Amino acid sequence: MSLEFLISKIQNNKFLLIGRAGVDIYPDPPGTKTENAKNYVTHLGGSSANMGVQLTKYGGSCSLLTRVSNDALGKFALNQLDHYGVKRNLIKLEDNEARISFAIVESTVEDHQSIIYRHKAADLFLNKNDIENSNIQNYQCILITGTSLAAEPSRSAVLYALELAKEKNIPVIMDIDYRPYTWESADKAKQIYNIASNYCSGIIGNDDEFAVLSGSYQDGLNYAKKKSSNCDLVIYKMGEKGSITYANNEELEKGIFPVKPLKPTGAGDAFMGSLIGALLKNYDIQKAIEIGSAAAAIVVTKVGCAPAMPDLDEVLDFMKSNNIKKGDT
Repeated sequence: MSLEFLISKIQNNKFLLIGRAGVDIYPDPPGTKTENAKNYVTHLGGSSANMGVQLTKYGGSCSLLTRVSNDALGKFALNQLDHYGVKRNLIKLEDNEARISFAIVESTVEDHQSIIYRHKAADLFLNKNDIENSNIQNYQCILITGTSLAAEPSRSAVLYALELAKEKNIPVIMDIDYRPYTWESADKAKQIYNIASNYCSGIIGNDDEFAVLSGSYQDGLNYAKKKSSNCDLVIYKMGEKGSITYANNEELEKGIFPVKPLKPTGAGDAFMGSLIGALLKNYDIQKAIEIGSAAAAIVVTKVGCAPAMPDLDEVLDFMKSNNIKKGDT
């Protein structure tokens, strides 16, 4: 494959997202610590759901493949997906005392706490039958998040999906999305991520996440660079220092849009969804990275993740009045 082929498949606009949908609650008003809260607001969460919401706001046709709990919270997530326009006909309700991914997220930066409950997480009950029934061949591009690889049976199901995608010549883009509390060990994560990465046309992650794939923080950037020899798009994010993208045998360094954040969460989901959305809208890779960075900056200034995702007009307006700042790498 090539970057041009990957972009052409993106522009065919039929996306399958594999990963989790969840429920996030936020102490209200913003700035309230969880232990002091008397009121909360509730929103859709989960990295794949958030990405689907963001990409849908660029006109993306997105179907989410996952499982949610067969209870009121699972059905809340389904209703929210309907609200945002993310297709959920592939989602199964999971019994077996499964619970949807649930997070309490503070709208604070100083001493921020996100408390995430993943015991018997419904999305990790995704299985090979779900993959078979999804008719992968009907999609043009598959987006996966690394949390779907963290435990069985979801791990084997997603790896099976990657095998089928390769057979069908369907590109896969992976957001590493490493959450250590869902894995047996960092070594196991390294092993599975490296297997999955061999099927991917695109890999996006931050410096801490590439450290898991490479085995050390010092080797993460070099790993990303080497990976680009057989991967069409590799993006190595460095927080306030910006990002380095490897594509078409080029190395592109980009900064960030400085903002005063309300919270530290949601930026990665906004970046990936907006990057792909911008490529869908026929922006070149350099501009798409800037659009992704702008969307990430916007999201951290608002409460919530899914409801904070901007549309393209909001992003472009933001970019007109804010300058990108190159980080010191």
